[in-house]
Amino acid sequence: MIKKLFILTLLVGLSSTINAQIKTPQPSPAAKLEQVVGLTDVTIEYSRPSMRGRTIFGDLVPYGKMWRTGANANTKITFGDNVTIDGQELKKGTYAIYTIPNEKNWDVIFYSDANNWGIPQQWDESKVAAKTTVDALTISENIETFTIEIDDLKTNSAVLGILWANIYVGVTFEVPTDKIASKSIETVMAGPTKNDYFQAASFYQAEGKDLKQALTWIKKACEGDDAPFWYLRRMSLIQADMGDKAGAIATAKKSLAGAEKAKNADYIKMNKESIAEWSK
Repeated sequence: MIKKLFILTLLVGLSSTINAQIKTPQPSPAAKLEQVVGLTDVTIEYSRPSMRGRTIFGDLVPYGKMWRTGANANTKITFGDNVTIDGQELKKGTYAIYTIPNEKNWDVIFYSDANNWGIPQQWDESKVAAKTTVDALTISENIETFTIEIDDLKTNSAVLGILWANIYVGVTFEVPTDKIASKSIETVMAGPTKNDYFQAASFYQAEGKDLKQALTWIKKACEGDDAPFWYLRRMSLIQADMGDKAGAIATAKKSLAGAEKAKNADYIKMNKESIAEWSK
């Protein structure tokens, strides 16, 4: 019995060992940087190799040749809004960052296909969304681990910085903070839209809240001669819930006319049924 128990324990232990996954640190660990620049979200995902006593630029990373700008999968940058780099507009979205390091300057390339492992096997020039050349600056201390940062934060711009060994390169990008902020201010200062009034009135009517307030809102939504038939439909329902059947019928007839013009069978049917019900 003891022998059988020992064998069973040994088998369970072997099974656990076989199924276990060995965990070791990655030589180039993954990193993710998130930064708001003005009002624009910017995210960078990349892997971080270290020097480990090696000569980096001009040796491990040759001059004049395309570099994946990091290790492993593409280094990716995601812009939440359209941005501008060296006069070139980059649409919001995700881009791979490729570079061509030289002794005095680097070419920095934003490539629209960010799903490669390193440099694409087939380079497609049409996927180059932006390209700029920046100075390669020598710094006083070696940066052991490859680093990307977003610095020099201003309201309308920031600098994408790349550092490794004793080299720093910085790419300035501009964000549309003024445009976004101005639009937001104009929208808020102009007050609620007709759709805002419609949505608020619809919620109040559906939830049985303050119908008097709902009627005030829906009247604002229906101001003018071009009120949508579905707005008018909601107004008739609110009037009916408040006991104003005559007003509900009059409004429903306007909604019916609009629905018939738009050939919307659903609203034609609903309005006819409601008018018949409220006319009893």
